[in-house]
Amino acid sequence: MTGLKGGPVDIDISVTRPAVIYQRMIQSIVPRPIAWVSTRSAAGVNNLAPFSFFTGVGSRPPTLLFCPANNLQGNAKDTLRNIQETGEFVVNVVPAAFTAAMVATADELPAEKSEFDAAGLTPKPSVHVSAPGVAESPIQFECTKMQIIPIGDGPGGANIVIGRIVFMSIDDRILNADGDIDPDLLDAVGRMGGPVYCRTTERFHVS
Repeated sequence: MTGLKGGPVDIDISVTRPAVIYQRMIQSIVPRPIAWVSTRSAAGVNNLAPFSFFTGVGSRPPTLLFCPANNLQGNAKDTLRNIQETGEFVVNVVPAAFTAAMVATADELPAEKSEFDAAGLTPKPSVHVSAPGVAESPIQFECTKMQIIPIGDGPGGANIVIGRIVFMSIDDRILNADGDIDPDLLDAVGRMGGPVYCRTTERFHVS
């Protein structure tokens, strides 16, 4: 990594540690929406974890994607494994009031333990999928798996999970008089670099 004040900092990917590359990526690709993904294992255990490599794909059919990385041992995390087993998941929007709970669900627990219980969150029965939503979230996207694309192996390797949205649930308390989602009432959280987050309540208009 080279550079001078006032000039570019050049990063040669081939000789840079993956941890440094990751940090520069998450500090640069900002702000990132957070997919708070809930799943249910084949054994019936509810799982919940946040992922900030997340975006919508298209609306016909309505699709989204998120990217769960492998764990430190290079293996699939519970979220990915549950989707592989059941083909279903729910993406929940993170409200600012539950940021601490969202961060708590990033901790890796044994597969037989539920992050819902550990973080004091309420499973919300879904309409079309077996995985529950998060009752404390104002928006849920119920999804079925369309495709999983592995990207790289071992620790730091990732997976692109593409899901088809089969049902949406929106709390009417975040809607304005026109029936649109009000970003102030939504007050959703986004991810910056490191432990820094942002909110939808701070923004500007371009005409």
